[in-house]
Amino acid sequence: MHTNQPTSVNILGAGLAGSLLSLLLTKQGYQVSVYEKRDDPRNAQIAEGRSINLALSLRGWEALRKAGIEEVIRKQAIPMKGRMIHNLEGETHLQPYSADDKSIYSVSRAALNNILISQSEEKGVTFNFNHLCEEIDLAKNEASFRFSGETKRMPSDLLIGTDGAFSALRSALQKTPRFNYSQHYIAHGYKELSIPPTSEGEFAMEPNALHIWPRGGYMLIALPNMDKSFTCTLFLPYEGERSFAALQNKQQVRIFFENNFPDTLPLMPDLEEMFFQNPTSDLVTIRCYPWTYNGKQLLLGDAAHAIVPFYGQGMNAAFEDCRLFTEMLYGKTDDLAEVIFQFQKSRKPDADAIAELALQNFIEMRDLVADETFVERKKIEKELFLRYPEQWTPLYNMVTFSHRPYAEALSMGKKQDAIMQQVMQQYSKASALGGEDYAKIIAMLDGKQEAGD
Repeated sequence: MHTNQPTSVNILGAGLAGSLLSLLLTKQGYQVSVYEKRDDPRNAQIAEGRSINLALSLRGWEALRKAGIEEVIRKQAIPMKGRMIHNLEGETHLQPYSADDKSIYSVSRAALNNILISQSEEKGVTFNFNHLCEEIDLAKNEASFRFSGETKRMPSDLLIGTDGAFSALRSALQKTPRFNYSQHYIAHGYKELSIPPTSEGEFAMEPNALHIWPRGGYMLIALPNMDKSFTCTLFLPYEGERSFAALQNKQQVRIFFENNFPDTLPLMPDLEEMFFQNPTSDLVTIRCYPWTYNGKQLLLGDAAHAIVPFYGQGMNAAFEDCRLFTEMLYGKTDDLAEVIFQFQKSRKPDADAIAELALQNFIEMRDLVADETFVERKKIEKELFLRYPEQWTPLYNMVTFSHRPYAEALSMGKKQDAIMQQVMQQYSKASALGGEDYAKIIAMLDGKQEAGD
């Protein structure tokens, strides 16, 4: 280790980002301690109703590969090749995620977190559970923790907040001059439900897909689990005619599902009990800057940029934060503060971009995936990708199956959207386009052609 590198790193939060980051830093020779207000999750039963299932994609896999645990996690992951759309009549059709057969992967948050903590401990990371962070002295870079009724003050060379959307480190930073912060709750909440395995112990639906019941303004989704169950998430407005506020008793819940998701009723025998047993949770976007006070602290993951879950990129973005930061840090003989300042400057535009993309994708998932024009448009984009893979990569592929910076993907996606809006004014069906038409669209992308030329 270089003499001017910090010998001690304290990480707040032993969730997914904190435990992965601790492993990456320990591999570089840092002395890492992680502080978590909750009990060790490895001691607990998996808590239902608390979290949305996680979709692991390329950015996340790359960080796990760098940490040396990709293969361990792959044994816990189920590939999902596309969206399985369920209409009101119970008919289904698959919309593949990629023309070249790529998948995203369903993983259990609890299983992933437990593996990350155990792997980090084996490499020498110290985990301190049941430590509530009460105060942070930014000038001293010291965090105070409540543990067994006593206060412990822990200084460090580097203090990192991976303690989620309601971060203690960010709360301290919010009291400093010129710190920008915003939070925005959408009108929807979410509630977790579950589809158990069949009586034969098998999956009740196609396991290699992310199931969506899009209903315009609200939706139900389901992701497969290793035990052959599905974790379902209902996204519904808090208020209004079709809302959580309108579902106050078991009969109302039963009628709502009969009218909107009838094919799920035979699959969820305990629907009403689950509905009222599991909490309804909020969905928030948080933006802030800077992510450090004096170059001795850093916010990462949700603590820096919490996003809504509709692009499946919250965890992947947090893991990419950890990978990019530790890559910038690796072998540096210059000032740690300079690395932190460079990292936040380079990463902030991407954090803002994925926040915007996630909000956009909610509209696509709940409203558009069942729309015929949207489906035809996706067919055209798929054909463009197959014919011109170097020039036209669909936005979803850029975000999910590439390392292209989120801000670049958002910018290119807006350009493609403007072109496709023109294209769809001319063609209602993908079958109406020939080779020359696709060549013209690519020319439009290069700015050499206008629609209709």
